[in-house]
Amino acid sequence: MAALGRQVPDWHRLMTRSWTCLARQTPHLRDRKRMSPLFCKLTTVPSGENLQESSCVRPKTYVQEPEYRTHLVQCLHEEQKTFVDPKSTELANVISSLQDMGFDEAHINSLLSIQPSVHPQQLLDIISEFLLLGLHPEPLLMALKKSSQLLKLSPVQMKKRSSYLRKLGLGEGKLKRVLHGCPEVFTMRQRDIDGIVKVLKERCMFTAQQITELLHRCPGVLQADPSELEYKFQYAYFRMGLKHLDIVKNDFLQYSITKIKQRHMYLERLGRYQTPDKKGQTQIHNPLLKDILRVSEAEFLARTARSSAEEFEVFKKLLDREEEESESHASEEEEEEEEEEDEEQL
Repeated sequence: MAALGRQVPDWHRLMTRSWTCLARQTPHLRDRKRMSPLFCKLTTVPSGENLQESSCVRPKTYVQEPEYRTHLVQCLHEEQKTFVDPKSTELANVISSLQDMGFDEAHINSLLSIQPSVHPQQLLDIISEFLLLGLHPEPLLMALKKSSQLLKLSPVQMKKRSSYLRKLGLGEGKLKRVLHGCPEVFTMRQRDIDGIVKVLKERCMFTAQQITELLHRCPGVLQADPSELEYKFQYAYFRMGLKHLDIVKNDFLQYSITKIKQRHMYLERLGRYQTPDKKGQTQIHNPLLKDILRVSEAEFLARTARSSAEEFEVFKKLLDREEEESESHASEEEEEEEEEEDEEQL
């Protein structure tokens, strides 16, 4: 009898732990625990009553009925169904695919924040197309940040533009630099690109191979104004006496016409540059083009011009004034010509 008395508190503690664990998973059973007949009967057993005959120690009191277990499973399934979000699942799949492509967590967060309105699957499709072109995650991310409109392209548009660029000779190996320098090449209008290529081919007389090399080295040329591009070439060819290969190899067309004229004409005034004659000969040794344009202003003055910054600043102001007067004079001449044409018509 004494042994049985010691077992009852142990059993009571065991059941308390069981109910506590079950209550954590099924809140609706928590109240049942508080009102459980088991605990009521264990604390109100009359003195002298035989514990073996008391209903508080009957097996059916401790075993959950099958209907309760079934109800618990159904509740768990309903909770799982409640929290299943198709959009979240799709986003998780896209993130997993991006990780497989080599993007780390920081890259993925940046990609998803560039154009939040773009559907995740569309984002994944565009990125897949770029990776097929031979691009790597880091430069691709930089290009997308520079031109977020790329994420709004459709795979069909991507493939069509990629095919066109390949025809220009800008295949997978060269496209990385083009995309880094001018990501808008995929969003520009086709006729604008055709216009630039036409000027380079027909007006500037570059060969197809030279055009490919030029666009690879100076992709920003694709966004230039066609007439300004032609004028820049003419200045290089006729005023400076440069050949086509010199223009391509020294990335001449990527520099502004203002910078080109300032440095070239300053060297001319100093007697350090001379336009070659028809045979390509000069009486002095002209400095290399890279020492004129591909250096900082301080290095240009110290090594190439061998002049002071103050003198160069004075020259630039004088040159600006000359340009303004020249433009004003040209405008007056155009007006006079128009007036003469009107008089002739009358």
